[in-house]
Amino acid sequence: MTIPQAQEILYEMTKSDSLRKHAHTVSAVMRALAIKFHEDEEQFAVTGLLHDADYEAYPEDHPKIITDRLKTLGEEKIAYAIAGHYTPWGVPRLSMLDKCIVAADELTGFIVAASLIRPAGLEGMKAKSVRKKLKTKTFAAKVDRAEVQRGVDLIGMDLNELITLIIDVLWQKRKDLGLVQQ
Repeated sequence: MTIPQAQEILYEMTKSDSLRKHAHTVSAVMRALAIKFHEDEEQFAVTGLLHDADYEAYPEDHPKIITDRLKTLGEEKIAYAIAGHYTPWGVPRLSMLDKCIVAADELTGFIVAASLIRPAGLEGMKAKSVRKKLKTKTFAAKVDRAEVQRGVDLIGMDLNELITLIIDVLWQKRKDLGLVQQ
């Protein structure tokens, strides 16, 4: 599946700008992780783009709707990774694709949220300030801190290293991702 095909599915299933932005940010981070781990960039980016595509319209059935659709399109690996992108669902993470979507999802969303409350946004953001925010349980309270750590552990990266990678990706792509401070 190509990025334009995945984007068509995303925009068909997801109407809110915020969830679309999340999909694009996770996709960008997934592409960077694919490069880091010498994996398939397009496959990783598509997985990031579609991981929450059914969440808005079918929250009770998430991620079953999107994974079923991907399976009918012959995208078994992407469907499997999306089926397990939250570890409490109990789907074993077997490949780097399966592991990286866990590592990218919650932490990317958290970093975007942290950037939105900073006057300079992503500019000059450091891992230390993100780690400090992670300790503030009332900030972005829906972000599962344990899941952030599980993602880091799954891919064998240090938390600081992953935070820095995500900040760098978001900074480089800030205009395309709509992450420019007004």
